[in-house]
Amino acid sequence: MTVEYDLIVIGGNPVGIHAAIAATQLNARVALVNPQSIQTNGFGHGAIYHQTLTQVGRIVQQVRDAPQFGIYSSIADSTQQAAVPSVQLTQAMQWASAVVSTCSELTAAPVLASLGIDVIAGDGEFCRLPHLGFVVNNRRLRGRAYLIATGSRPEIPDIEGLSSISYLTPATFWHQETVEAREKESGKTQHLQGSWVVMGGNSLGIELAQTLTRLNCQVTLVISESNILPEEDSEASRLIQAQLEAEGIRVLTQSPVTQVRQIENKKWVQAGNRALEADEILVATGQQPNIEALNLEGVGVKFSQDGVELNEKLQTTNPRIYACGIHGGGYHPHIAEYEASIALKNALFYPLFKVNYRGIPRTVFTEPQLARVGLTEAQAREQYGKDVWVVRQYFKTLEKAQLLGETTGFCKFVVRRSGEILGASIVGAQASELIGAIALAMQQNIKMGAIANLPHVSPTFSEILQKTAQEWRQQRLNHNRLLKNVLESFFHLRRNWS
Repeated sequence: MTVEYDLIVIGGNPVGIHAAIAATQLNARVALVNPQSIQTNGFGHGAIYHQTLTQVGRIVQQVRDAPQFGIYSSIADSTQQAAVPSVQLTQAMQWASAVVSTCSELTAAPVLASLGIDVIAGDGEFCRLPHLGFVVNNRRLRGRAYLIATGSRPEIPDIEGLSSISYLTPATFWHQETVEAREKESGKTQHLQGSWVVMGGNSLGIELAQTLTRLNCQVTLVISESNILPEEDSEASRLIQAQLEAEGIRVLTQSPVTQVRQIENKKWVQAGNRALEADEILVATGQQPNIEALNLEGVGVKFSQDGVELNEKLQTTNPRIYACGIHGGGYHPHIAEYEASIALKNALFYPLFKVNYRGIPRTVFTEPQLARVGLTEAQAREQYGKDVWVVRQYFKTLEKAQLLGETTGFCKFVVRRSGEILGASIVGAQASELIGAIALAMQQNIKMGAIANLPHVSPTFSEILQKTAQEWRQQRLNHNRLLKNVLESFFHLRRNWS
């Protein structure tokens, strides 16, 4: 059977575009189908959009913190807090839209076409007969392999009363149309204010909660687990929670939401045994894949509400169909791109490559940031028992942190006695930039001794890596009594000989 394409990528989001470009660079013939009805994460470049608005909150916080550097506004004196300008949401949204538009232009349809990618806009579905294909705009595309990269969208939990009231999700909150509608309704320029209840203890919910607080909202973060970020190192998640609470966020753990009601102009949330009053509700409990309209059951692909059934080669139950970036990874685009790289090699050549997430870093873009790669301390002790050492250094020991007033945080390595790195967690400024070096060291089997020997530019935040590695070296020396005795005897003899 003759096929038109080596690979057909389904999904016009950044991950799908990345996969299509990568395949074209390998000289494969590629079609990129951009379904019009699928809103990936509610907005195409969701991660960029989210980060631009987070930056607004960061700048506001920097203005608030200016007095510690002796900086005051012209309308405030040294005995007062610096005046904080109000944030006009419409203008902030326009700036965010401009940033997203600029980034989108880099992968616009004409650019992709110039690379040799056939871009096809329209909704479609898989068909089995007479041969496997993907039908879009009444045209059946035939490929040797297919890659589903349709992304995900906010998951709406089944909570009594939620469907009967107005609420926001990460996909709708930053929409300029939503802001303009509020302004039209109220007749006023929109400023974020009032009380908010944010449901969700994952990274996205926590980032949004901090941003809202910095934009002058009263925020209650409601989670059903015993602590925020349960998948992260417990020491790191506790520090993030402490920072959120220090900024005024009320964090309610072990408080599953069972009911939502609206009484007059107020919304009420039943969280655990508490009834919370709120002006707005933001649901950020998770993501679910965009796969319903693809007719997966018609081509033998097994799936559920949680996603598509995949093996470690990212192959579905139909061996010619692969998937990447659809299991809630919309806000971790680097993970989705990693999956795309594995799926591409398997789809275009031969399915030999397997995913290994152990060396892939993850970041929570709060302030301070939280970044992790590999195993947490609890996971490492469960697997390796007593052959686990934990070493840490604190950001307050860095000159750079003292200069910038960003001393909150630590770097924590989980290693074996030999110096093999099992995992690391960083909480602090620029953690997302620092974690990449540790991920590379893990993937290349570079041990702690090499990191301790590498001089880092000073003053920089990267010095925290060397300082932590040197702490491991010191601990190793302290545990080696024989070597300590030999060194003590050596220097004693040399002093007497002199």
